[in-house]
Amino acid sequence: MSDTRPRVKRRTPFVIVESATARDTRLKYADLGLLTYLLDQSEDWAVRSDQLSTGEGREGRDAVRKMLHRLASFGYYRLERRRFRNGKTAMGTAISDHPVEQWATDYVTFGHKLDIPVVEQEDGTFRVKYPDGTLGSDGFDKADAPPADAEHDEPADDEPGPEADDEPNAEAAPPAPAAKRVPPARKPPAAKKTTQEKVADAEEKAAQEKALDEEAQKVATWWWEHAEKHLGKYAGQRGGFVAVRKMIRRALAVGYSQQQCAKALQHARKHFPAAQQWQDALGTVTQHIQPKQPNGRIPYSDSATWGAQSDGLSSTPTSTDDDADDATFGVVERP
Repeated sequence: MSDTRPRVKRRTPFVIVESATARDTRLKYADLGLLTYLLDQSEDWAVRSDQLSTGEGREGRDAVRKMLHRLASFGYYRLERRRFRNGKTAMGTAISDHPVEQWATDYVTFGHKLDIPVVEQEDGTFRVKYPDGTLGSDGFDKADAPPADAEHDEPADDEPGPEADDEPNAEAAPPAPAAKRVPPARKPPAAKKTTQEKVADAEEKAAQEKALDEEAQKVATWWWEHAEKHLGKYAGQRGGFVAVRKMIRRALAVGYSQQQCAKALQHARKHFPAAQQWQDALGTVTQHIQPKQPNGRIPYSDSATWGAQSDGLSSTPTSTDDDADDATFGVVERP
């Protein structure tokens, strides 16, 4: 089974929030409380999204969602749509006890979405997959040390040292010598890739492209059969099926799931929706835009907000699984 446990980026093994985080004025007190609560969960603790918003003293679901978005915008939290080397996918959580600049940047890059697509590498690490197909840092690349200002400063030369207990004649301890500044070591130039590495990269890219083709074909085939059954035989321009498959593939490539594509096609109610209809339908099913309905916004959906454990396409895309948004909180060891 694919690992859906959160990856926690912390500087201490305990729930000790460093001063820089506790004093981050961009966070509301409720945001800081929710972050602390998430960091305090054990590895074997599973929680559903609605558990965060139920119980005595808990805010409502909409309030919790806003907190999670604020935490994500400042680099403390995000969801990861993980693609593993075996081709399986799963939704997991990433939490940090300090702000990760890369996470905040990705939150903006992916249109202020909580879920970010990441791809597992040969060494077990993950890389973010951007809309243009390139891979970038997931924020876990470097082991963090506490910031320098978190450590106690040595007393200045003109300040007295600590007095000895019960010894009125004890002399003040001499000040510690000032630490010498060591210039940072220059990073060696990146080594050029060998022919074998280039071939491996090309093979990996080809495998990813093939996986996208297969997923797009699967969704398009399902939709074409479903549409002809519910909307009638297709009588539009030639090549409609191929065009729909291309639209689906482009959506998958930028991070939409098979399930979201299927729901968007159902929402559009067209054998071959126009480009704007397709984009609007994707925005509606993922709740990034409000549907054009006189009765207000689309009802809240756990699956759209929290994602499913697998992006596999079911035979009835409109159905929901009560346990689809389960997530397990804990620490995953990183090399």
